[in-house]
Amino acid sequence: MSHEFHSTVLREYDIRGIIGETLGAEDARAIGRTFGSMLSEAGGKTVAVGYDGRVSSPMLEHALIEGLTAAGMNVVRIGMGATPMLYYAEASAEDVDGGIQITGSHNPANYNGFKMVFQGRPFFGADIQELGRRSVAGEWTDGAGEVEDREVLDAYIDRMLTALDGIDTGALEGLKVGWDAGNGAAGPALEKLAARLPGEHHLLFTEVDGNFPNHHPDPTVEANLEDLRALVAEKSLDFGVAFDGDGDRIGAIDGEGRVIWGDQLLMVYAEDLLSRAEGATIIADVKASRALFDHVSAHGGKPLMWKTGHSLIKSKMKETGSPLAGEMSGHVFFADEYYGFDDALYAGIRLIAATARLGKSVTDLRSAMPAMVNTPEMRFQVDESRKFAAIEEVKERLSGTDADVNGTDGVRVNTADGWWLLRASNTQDVLVARAESDSQEGLDRLVAQIDEQLAASGLERGESVGH
Repeated sequence: MSHEFHSTVLREYDIRGIIGETLGAEDARAIGRTFGSMLSEAGGKTVAVGYDGRVSSPMLEHALIEGLTAAGMNVVRIGMGATPMLYYAEASAEDVDGGIQITGSHNPANYNGFKMVFQGRPFFGADIQELGRRSVAGEWTDGAGEVEDREVLDAYIDRMLTALDGIDTGALEGLKVGWDAGNGAAGPALEKLAARLPGEHHLLFTEVDGNFPNHHPDPTVEANLEDLRALVAEKSLDFGVAFDGDGDRIGAIDGEGRVIWGDQLLMVYAEDLLSRAEGATIIADVKASRALFDHVSAHGGKPLMWKTGHSLIKSKMKETGSPLAGEMSGHVFFADEYYGFDDALYAGIRLIAATARLGKSVTDLRSAMPAMVNTPEMRFQVDESRKFAAIEEVKERLSGTDADVNGTDGVRVNTADGWWLLRASNTQDVLVARAESDSQEGLDRLVAQIDEQLAASGLERGESVGH
C-alpha cells in the first residue's frame, strides 16, 4: 500500500488543495497514516483533530481519523472550531502529542487543507516533503488507535480571558467593539467570548457557513472589511475586529473606519508589551513597515526582521525567546502569557487589554502612527522555475553597488526614499513586491526601481493575483 499526492498540494506551510480535483478522502487517509507513523516513531501516542466550517471538512475528518488510528494513534476529536482552538488543545493537554486542523483558511469555498503541529512545534517545509516521500513509499506503522470526543471550547474561552487579568474591567464598561467572524469557524467561540467580555459588543456573521455568503473571510483585503466599517460607523463603536476563515488571522479598523494593518497592530501590541518587558525581541516579517521597527526601538525593544510564513516566525520565536511576533498578513503570536501560536480571537482580547493599559483609544493609537505611503502587496505570476532565480539575479546585480540590501527573505532595499521588497512566494508561482515611502514621489521612484530590476531579469509586474 502507498499513496501519491497531487503535485500541487504539499506546500511550504501546510497541505492544501481543491476538493474533488486535487484533494479528497484518500489523501486525508494517507496524511493521517503517514503523520501518525512519523509521530509514533518519535514516541507520540495521541493526536488532536479539529476542523473548520467548510462543507468538505467532515468528510476529510472522517478519513484522516481512519488513517491516524490505522497507524496506531489515539485521536482526540475536538470537533468544529477555529484553528487556534486546535492549537490550544494540543498545547494545553499533557496527553496530546500532535495536532491536525482541517482548514482551507481564507481560500475559496472549494478548497480545503491541513495545518499540523508535531510535539509542540509547527510541522512544515521538510516535514511535509518527508510526509509525501513516506506516503509514496508506504512507510507506515500499523496499529489500532482509539478515538475519544473532547469538549475544549469552554476551557479555551476561559484561557483567553486571562488576557484581562489585572486590568480594571470597570474601566472597560464603556467600551464598544464590533466583531466580524465572516461566517468562518471562529463564530461560535466569538459568541461565547463576547458574552463574557466587559463593554458592549456587536457581532456580525457568526453563523458558520462554508459558502461564505456575506463576504470572503480574508481581513487583509480592504473590501472584506466594508460590513465591519459600516457597523462601526452606524453604532459609533470604538473599533472593529475581523477574522479569516479559520480564526488565526486578525484584521481591524479604528473608530474612524481606518484599517489597522498587521504591522500597525503589532505597533500597539509592542508598545503595551514593552512597558512590562523591557528590551524584549519583537519579530516581524520582511513586508512590515519601517515605522514598526522604529517604534519597537523607540520603546526599548529589539526589532528583528524575519522571513514571511507563520511556521518560520513561530520557529524563530522559540529560537530567540521572543514574546511577541507578527506578520503583515494578520498572524500575531503572543508568547509572553500565551502559547506562541497565532490566535486572532486572543489577539482581539489583547487589543482591548492594550488600550486599557496604555490609557489610549485604538483611534488615538492609530492617529499617532506616522503617515507612510505604501503600495499594497503586489503579487504577480512568474514561472515556478524562474521565481527564485530572478531574486538571486537581483541580489547579484545589487551586490556590485552601494545599495543597502537586506537578504533575509528575498531582497529588501533601503534608500533615502524608503524601502522596496521583492521576494518569491513559498506557496505559489508568484513574486511579491512592496514599497513604502513618506511621499508619493518617493514611492514612485521606489516602484520604478522594482520595475527596473524586473526588466533586467526579463520580467514585468503583470496583473496582480490573489493568495
